[in-house]
Amino acid sequence: MLKMVKNQIKIFVIILIPFIFLLESCGRNYTPEQKKYIGEIEKFRKEKDDYMKNNPDSPFNQDKSAVFHPLKYYDVNPELVFKSKLYRNTVPDTITIFGTKGEARKAIRFGFVQFKYKNKNYKLNVYKGTTKDGTDYYTIWFTDKTTGEETYGVGRYLDFDLNPDTNYVYTVDFNLAYNPYCSYSAKYSCAIPSKEDHLDIAIEAGEKNFH
Repeated sequence: MLKMVKNQIKIFVIILIPFIFLLESCGRNYTPEQKKYIGEIEKFRKEKDDYMKNNPDSPFNQDKSAVFHPLKYYDVNPELVFKSKLYRNTVPDTITIFGTKGEARKAIRFGFVQFKYKNKNYKLNVYKGTTKDGTDYYTIWFTDKTTGEETYGVGRYLDFDLNPDTNYVYTVDFNLAYNPYCSYSAKYSCAIPSKEDHLDIAIEAGEKNFH
């Protein structure tokens, strides 16, 4: 269900993009499309809280020492939603990253997305990994100027669903940035973003520190 809601959010983002620049002149006077998008994000957050509290697979039910309370977020910020193609690396690098328990992991630096914010260009690496059952997945890990202050000290993640169309334009929505499970429970280990995954700006969107 969470994935279905995310897909709905992507549809609203397509409508949202042309109106983003109105924010600078209108402040908090959001357009109806922006208000609808904000409502979808807030709905998704409530559903995630319900999952975290009640689903047996959530970290709070897998680790009884982890005490649940509603997750903390920045206010939804439509300015921090961007569009980008995926720029695939000609020769994807297999690199070693480390988990929060010190274990080495292999990941493929598959490509990158890029965006412009406040007249500066930024890029985010897209990584390809494999789950224990052999399923491939793609993800973005990042840190920014809020890391270790208002947001989790290890970093935050963005899900990335690979589209087979090489010309496909992706939505990079920082309002969906989330904490890995290790931020809630010491039972888990999560990938630590590298220095190359740091954004030299404050991404004041998405999930904040849990503790």
